[in-house]
Amino acid sequence: MQKSSKPQPAAALDSRQLDLPLFEAPGKPDSPPQPSPAVPLAPDGTKLRHITLGARSLYYYLKRSSRRSIGFAIDGSGLTITAPRWVTLTDIETAITEKQRWIFTKLTEWQTRVEQRALPRVDWKDGAQVPYLGHPVSVTLGAPHGTLLFDAQQASLALPLPMQADPQQIKDRVQGWLQSEAKRLFGERLDIYAEKLGVNYRAYALSSAATRWGSCSSDGKIRLNWRLIHFPVSIIDYVVAHELAHLREMNHSPRFWQTVESIFPEFREARQTLKHHPPELLPAL
Repeated sequence: MQKSSKPQPAAALDSRQLDLPLFEAPGKPDSPPQPSPAVPLAPDGTKLRHITLGARSLYYYLKRSSRRSIGFAIDGSGLTITAPRWVTLTDIETAITEKQRWIFTKLTEWQTRVEQRALPRVDWKDGAQVPYLGHPVSVTLGAPHGTLLFDAQQASLALPLPMQADPQQIKDRVQGWLQSEAKRLFGERLDIYAEKLGVNYRAYALSSAATRWGSCSSDGKIRLNWRLIHFPVSIIDYVVAHELAHLREMNHSPRFWQTVESIFPEFREARQTLKHHPPELLPAL
């Protein structure tokens, strides 16, 4: 792993890298146990800027460039403003104030679009189905001997819960099983691809990020979204290879993609699959 005298932001496989139409409400944390940050973060890990417009708060991502005018772009990840390097923050926020009606209208449209695309929530009862490694698994209640049983051939997950179990109980047991499977399988795939690439990662953990499939920090810590367990192993392998490649290239340069391709030649097909299956299209577990 290359070392630098300056700390580098975590490299993440997120909406900007995949051009996914994602939207995250300001302040939503990456994982449930952690408190919401005081200032929401942009997909690249930097803090979003904030402006108060009447009774409303607006967070935006500011990019500097050589363009001659201030540009506004709204997608699923929120508001991005691209401004010339010589333009002051006062000028930028004046422009935001002038366009606030358009901005809030477009943000609302994106949020509505995401809600309309979202899958219905799972009906947590006997017979519920959840995707696991690319295939539906049926949930059954009343497993014998008080033991959770997964039958790969029958694609069934038997829970040691009574037929009248509360939906929240069923959800918690299924999600717990999916996360334990993710922890086990992701660790196995990381070891396989780390050996192929000849790198060592320092540690890895699961995340519940709303816009990121994975991330890799400059000190070798990897986080993988546990919801990847819904996808086939080939998709998981792509995200694993992507994050491990950041141990060689903490960027998304041509050399980075060559590194990914060296251990996962089919990365283009897998990346295309993730473009059409962003997190908000997964089952609302």
